[in-house]
Amino acid sequence: MKTNFSLLFYMKKPKNYVKGSAPIYLRITVQGKRSEITAGSSCEPSRWNSQTGRSNGNKEEVKSFNAYLDNLQAKVYQAHRQLIEADVFISAESIRNQFLGKKEKSLTLIDIFKDQKQKMEALLDSEFKKETLDRLEVFPKVVTRSRAKWPQLTHQISRPISIKDGHSAHFKGF
Repeated sequence: MKTNFSLLFYMKKPKNYVKGSAPIYLRITVQGKRSEITAGSSCEPSRWNSQTGRSNGNKEEVKSFNAYLDNLQAKVYQAHRQLIEADVFISAESIRNQFLGKKEKSLTLIDIFKDQKQKMEALLDSEFKKETLDRLEVFPKVVTRSRAKWPQLTHQISRPISIKDGHSAHFKGF
């Protein structure tokens, strides 16, 4: 799935900034959602060109700094390409995580239902009735039994999907 994204290097001065170099950050934007990381370097504000996202000057130090930013940019584009080739959902966070080498938790839909069942068991009688929990138990059984009948459908249901840590669907009143 091809998704366009934008990349921006910018200088972020601390609140108590007086003088000296300021850190450079990298912002990845996909469909209006941003993700920011530090570029791991800093630059003098007088030398920073916000239009180009690079440092101004002809000294070897400046050329080396700009080459470092070019290298970071190439790695972000490579991370984006890898996500496209893997045919996964592309977001600013997923590009950032691929760039940083972080792996997202991969679960199947059946795993999500099992996790939801455990959460609902803890809330039994206070928020959920036993009948609701019984209905939730039916789905994994149906999927397991139907694998031979509809292999294409069960492949879609039982393939890994990416979710962020701490985020899961809440099937209230299922």
